[in-house]
Amino acid sequence: MTLAGSRLTALTLAEARAGLLARQFSARELTLAYIAAVEAARPLNAFITETPERALVMAAASDERLAAGEAGLLEGIPIAVKDLFCTKGVLTTAASHILDGFHPPYESSVTEKLWQAGAVMLGKTNLDEFAMGSSNTTSHYGPVENPWRRRSKDKSGDNRPLVPGGSSGGSAAAVAAHAALGATGTDTGGSIRQPASFCGIVGLKPTYGRCSRWGVIAFASSLDHPGPMARNVRDAAILLGAMAGHDPKDSTSARLPAPDYEAALTGDIRGLKIGIPKEYRVDLMPAEIEALWRQGVEWLRDAGAEPVEISLKTTKYALPAYYIIALAEASSNLARYDGVRFGLRVPGESLEDMYELTRAAGFGAEVRRRVLIGTYVLSAGYYDA
Repeated sequence: MTLAGSRLTALTLAEARAGLLARQFSARELTLAYIAAVEAARPLNAFITETPERALVMAAASDERLAAGEAGLLEGIPIAVKDLFCTKGVLTTAASHILDGFHPPYESSVTEKLWQAGAVMLGKTNLDEFAMGSSNTTSHYGPVENPWRRRSKDKSGDNRPLVPGGSSGGSAAAVAAHAALGATGTDTGGSIRQPASFCGIVGLKPTYGRCSRWGVIAFASSLDHPGPMARNVRDAAILLGAMAGHDPKDSTSARLPAPDYEAALTGDIRGLKIGIPKEYRVDLMPAEIEALWRQGVEWLRDAGAEPVEISLKTTKYALPAYYIIALAEASSNLARYDGVRFGLRVPGESLEDMYELTRAAGFGAEVRRRVLIGTYVLSAGYYDA
C-alpha cells in the first residue's frame, strides 16, 4: 500500500466522509486504498468474496454524485458486508458448503439502503456457518484470525493468532485491520457485540425491527438483528442511520421513523438513570472483570448519570430460552436447503436419498448439531424433556 493509501485507510468513516465532501480526495482514490488494504489483510481470511471491480464501478458513480452535489449519507464510503446478507448477482454463502454457487437474484433491504446512501461494497466477509458459532471457526471457508496478536508474558515472541469472536468475526476483523471503514453484522445471541469486543471496535445490536431482516439468510427469525460494526461510536451511528427504517417487506419491521443517530451523540448523559442488573455479576467472577465492571459504573457516575442497581429475575432463564427458540427456528429455517432449488446438490437414488446426501455433505458439524437439537425441541413427543 502506498503512503497516500495508508493515510486514507487511517481515517475514520466520519473523517473520510468529510474529506470526500471537501474534495480532498476522490471516492476512487479511497476505494483503491481499501482494495489494497483488503489484499494486504488476506492472511486474516476475513473475506470470502472480494469485489474490487464492483467497488470501482460504485466509486465512479459516487464521484459523479459528489461532483453534482448529490451526495448520500455514505457517498463513496467503502464497506464490507457479512456474507449472510443477500447481494444481487454476488456469491452469497452464509459460509456454508450447501450454498456453493448461490448468486441471489435480489438484494437484501439493508444492503439496498446502504447502496442508495452511496456506500461502496468491498466484498463479503467470513462468518461462522449460518451464523452459528462464537469464534468464527465453523466456516466452510476456514477460520478468521483476529488482527490483534497475543502478547507474550515471558518475552518469548509468542504471537499466536487470536479468534476474532463470532459469528460476525470476518466483519470485525476487516474493520479492526483497517480493511473496511465499516461493516454489516448480525446479532442473534451476541454475534455483533462479542466479535466487536474481541477486535476492539464498536458493534451495535439495534432494537428488534429497527433494521430489516428481509434478504438476510435466517438463523433464528425472532432473534436475528442486523446491525453496524465500525471503529468508533460516531461511525457506528452513521452506518445505523443508513441501515435503519421501516421495510414493508419485513412483517416485523418497526413502523417508526429512524432518528438522526449521529446528531444524538451529544455526550451529555447528566441526570440519566441507568439500571445495573445485579444478576449480571455472577459468583466467582474473575477479579479483573469485576474491576472493569466497577470502573464502568464509575465512568457513568463521573459523567453525571445515576447508576441504579436493579433486578432482572428472569435472567437465569435467558440461556435455556435462547437455545430452545434459536435452535427450533434454525431447524425450521434450514429445512429449505435440500438440494432442490439452489446451492449444493448431491445426487441420490431417490428424492429422500438426495435430501440426506446433500444435507450431510453441505452442513458442517456445528450446524448439523443445532438442527438436530432444534428438531428434537420441535418434536411433540419430547415436549416434557
